[in-house]
Amino acid sequence: MAKKQDLTLEKGKTFKFVLRWEDRETNVYKAITGITAAAPAVVTATGHGVPDGWDVAIVSVKGMTQINAANSPPKDKDYTPATKLSDNTLELNAVNAAGYSTYTSGGYVQYYKPHALAGVTARMMVKDKVGGTVLLTSEGLTPTITVTVDDTAKSITITISATDTAALTWKKGVYDLEGVDGSTVYSLLSGSVTVEPEVTT
Repeated sequence: MAKKQDLTLEKGKTFKFVLRWEDRETNVYKAITGITAAAPAVVTATGHGVPDGWDVAIVSVKGMTQINAANSPPKDKDYTPATKLSDNTLELNAVNAAGYSTYTSGGYVQYYKPHALAGVTARMMVKDKVGGTVLLTSEGLTPTITVTVDDTAKSITITISATDTAALTWKKGVYDLEGVDGSTVYSLLSGSVTVEPEVTT
């Protein structure tokens, strides 16, 4: 089932949205060997395999227990984006651990397995209503949506140019984003699209 995500376009401004495709049926756990009591916190987990910008949760840490996810299993609000510093270290930019207890041992970086994107394509369409008139599409009409699949970053990026958003004459629509992997079509995102007027022209 598609994740619900409402989008807002501003006329005359470039629109960009990055989706990181998680296989939510599979959790990955990587053992932690250290966490800095600093702002931001840096986690050491050898061979963590986390793509840059991926959401992670920290679980089962001893000593610095304040950094652990509040729920078991973690809920969506327990995850935070991680910056990949190296193959063995991650920065949690949103986590200020300067006042936390000292890390002593254990714990895991927990995250959803990234979907392999080699050979995957993606497509998106905006209509005035379900089954209605096409307003925007990645399927070759103008104005157009550019959908870029990046297997290295495990991401799908949606871009609409400033020129194309400036040309929009409608205010509300609905959309969905699909991923195509071989003969399988996945519903990735869906929701409403709102177009707001441009202030600075």
